[in-house]
Amino acid sequence: MNALIARTRFSVLDRSRTREEHAPAEALRDTVALAREVEALGYHRFWVSEHHGVPGVAGSAPTVLAAAVAGATRTIRVGTGGVMLPNHQPLVVAEQFGVLESLYPGRIDMGLGRSVGFTDGVRRALGRDKGDADDFAAQLGELLGWFEGTSPTGVRARPADGLRVPPFVLAMGEGADIAARAGLPLVIGDLRGREKMRRGIERYRDRFRPSPWAAEPYVVISGTIAVAGTPEAARRLLVPEAWSMACSRTRGTFPPLPPAEAVEGRTMTPKERGFYESGLTGHIAGTEDQVAHELETVLKETGADEVLVTTSTYDRTALLESYRRLAALVNGV
Repeated sequence: MNALIARTRFSVLDRSRTREEHAPAEALRDTVALAREVEALGYHRFWVSEHHGVPGVAGSAPTVLAAAVAGATRTIRVGTGGVMLPNHQPLVVAEQFGVLESLYPGRIDMGLGRSVGFTDGVRRALGRDKGDADDFAAQLGELLGWFEGTSPTGVRARPADGLRVPPFVLAMGEGADIAARAGLPLVIGDLRGREKMRRGIERYRDRFRPSPWAAEPYVVISGTIAVAGTPEAARRLLVPEAWSMACSRTRGTFPPLPPAEAVEGRTMTPKERGFYESGLTGHIAGTEDQVAHELETVLKETGADEVLVTTSTYDRTALLESYRRLAALVNGV
């Protein structure tokens, strides 16, 4: 067993990706079931995400889904990767996480992002615009203030006031600087842009200011990791998501995941083929030995404290098997 991998925490982010011919409700139930399964495998955290108006994603209300996950599990940490803070009033976010922490004390994480809705239509429906992301630092400060009881309004966020829900900032570039100034753990990705990720981590560490929330920098790197018995089988796990990404770039829509065999049998335009092939590269995928080698490399490059695995695919059985193989690799089984 590689000592560097063995001392690194591994966690899971599930986006509740919908699958062709399956209802969104199935994707949400699959997320809850996966949380139970990866808890049994020894993963450290299980996070859910926030997307609005996306045909291929059922997870639109992360704190609601996190409550379902926490209620279905016993020990694994549960959180969001993340709540997109510009979409919400900080007081409401504080209240939601205060309720979660009160119900499941010591198990809740508050992962926070600065993205606004993907399209103009979604942003209008949310009552937001792209410029709202520019206020993220102020929104973050206000949110933390509700937990610390420092709001100048005289209002107290119940039951959040006085609770300690660990906050994480999901970011690249400027967002990493915000995390550093606020003294918060950083979640950064993806593994396909390793040089950009490494530079962001270096800036974060250089500019980190200790805070009541974190005494020193803490880095979580996120990305797709697929482990299978053969390199070909691992690559096939990447196929459905790569095709969905190609569709989003060429057709303006992010569809439900198709079976790998349906994608492999398609006739693609040159533009579709280019985005599709690009979507298959840069991830950590292969057999246990291949994945261990790649993981050791990226952990040495980044000095990350934790890895957040974000793999999505159509074949749920193969996905779970990938998580089993990764857990066995990490645990030296």
